[in-house]
Amino acid sequence: MNISLSILTINIWGIPFVSKDREARVRRIAEELATGRYDVVSLQEVWSETDFQYLKSQSEAVLPYSHYFYSGVVGSGLCVLSKYPIVAAFFHAWSVNGYVHRIQHGDWFGGKGVGLCKISVQGHPINFYTAHLHAEYNRKCDDYMAHRVIQAFDTAQFIQQTRNDNIVQILAGDLNTEPGDLAYRVLLSTSELRDAYQKTAQHGTNECPLNPYTCEESRQSIPEGKRIDYILYRVGGGSRATRIEYKVLTPEQCFSDHEAVHAKLEIVPPKLSRESSLEHINGDDAEISELDATCPSDKSPTDSQIPCHLTSLTEGIQICEDSLKQLNSDRKFYLWISFAIIITLIMFSDFEAPYGFRMAYLVARILLTFLTAFFLFMGTLWNVIERHGILAGKLEMEIALRNIPNPGT
Repeated sequence: MNISLSILTINIWGIPFVSKDREARVRRIAEELATGRYDVVSLQEVWSETDFQYLKSQSEAVLPYSHYFYSGVVGSGLCVLSKYPIVAAFFHAWSVNGYVHRIQHGDWFGGKGVGLCKISVQGHPINFYTAHLHAEYNRKCDDYMAHRVIQAFDTAQFIQQTRNDNIVQILAGDLNTEPGDLAYRVLLSTSELRDAYQKTAQHGTNECPLNPYTCEESRQSIPEGKRIDYILYRVGGGSRATRIEYKVLTPEQCFSDHEAVHAKLEIVPPKLSRESSLEHINGDDAEISELDATCPSDKSPTDSQIPCHLTSLTEGIQICEDSLKQLNSDRKFYLWISFAIIITLIMFSDFEAPYGFRMAYLVARILLTFLTAFFLFMGTLWNVIERHGILAGKLEMEIALRNIPNPGT
């Protein structure tokens, strides 16, 4: 019997006290989940445990199994709801995840990573992954490029190492990278996942012109929106994918500043897949569909995939090297600034402030002391942590690059 999976992913934009109409939107999302149209749901930016418990309680009649991935200061924001039993769950935190001092961005406080739920579907194991890569706050000057590339590579490696004999692996989430971007290419080429996107579907999933939460500037500059939310998949364990359906939910179903993405996968399990293959071999007019011919399998990457994989890893390594050079410059800058402030404080340690300015002088000394501690922290402990995270990703990519097979051999 074929296995049909209906998958939904949505970044719910659930930041308490910040996200517009959060409570009303969460109620609408709960109503949609309770319709029973979906088998497995991936949610991102569920930053309030109250919201998670509400979504869980309102949909448990049709999605009785759920898991929230706790991590970091405020939680990873990731959760999975499922029609089928979740038999195991695991969270893999990324080595780099933004900057602690950039509070306005907040990615570091989420302790982001990739979550895995092992789900038993009609007795067959599937691996369902959910992730939310670091946001791209400025495309022209992207300070988080290296972080996002390493997160993508780390996620791909995690999928590789945990896929085992699962009939299908699915990654659903807000990956904050557009098709063709380096992080997107690294993720797909390393993990051998396929994008469920179909050209007939709406293109954008974020900053779309019909979304009421899209600003006017984005409506003008990105008329089709950005596609950064994905459902990726890879069949394995001798299975085959025979049908893929993909769509972005309509503007009337707007639940967030991101559009919800829905995909249906029909999988032929191993035994049926082998029987079907025999029929194809014995049949006089048997044909291999385009889907079957292009679906990733358990085999190594094909010769046509290797150049893309090689190029993506080479670019990723270069991005890491550039980031390491910048970190070295940052370290020197922070240390020089901290030493300059320390010398200033020493020079004025015996200075007696004029009457009426003593409070201002005291406040200035306290502020300079805090600044010194901050610059010393950024130039020493934080710089080492950041350097180790980038270096780890670079070395792992170099190992993967060395082990790419030569197409000519």
